[in-house]
Amino acid sequence: QVQLVESGGGLVQAGGSLRLSCAASGSIFSISAMRWYRQTPGKERELVAGITSGGRTNYADSVKGRFTISRDNAKNTVYLQMNSLKSEDTGVYYCHLWPFSGTGYWGQGTQVTVSS
Repeated sequence: QVQLVESGGGLVQAGGSLRLSCAASGSIFSISAMRWYRQTPGKERELVAGITSGGRTNYADSVKGRFTISRDNAKNTVYLQMNSLKSEDTGVYYCHLWPFSGTGYWGQGTQVTVSS
């Protein structure tokens, strides 16, 4: 019913920036909340940032002030702008769509590696 495709990951030096994108298929994007999670080696998957259908945002304390989540409903796409990257930001980043029913939908993930 819904497919999510992440892109934009890669290798970057500490202090650099990346912008992740997640494009969604289907017709429910505009009424759904979108979230970015990351899976860091040795840690549980954690919520990094979220944005509601109305544009309200929330961030994990570890990324607040460095990351920005945004959405473009015309393109069915959510973005995560990541600045001042640290080695601890390394991990696989996943987008998640919450349509306010069921368990939502996950993308395949995109790898982000931050080197020192």
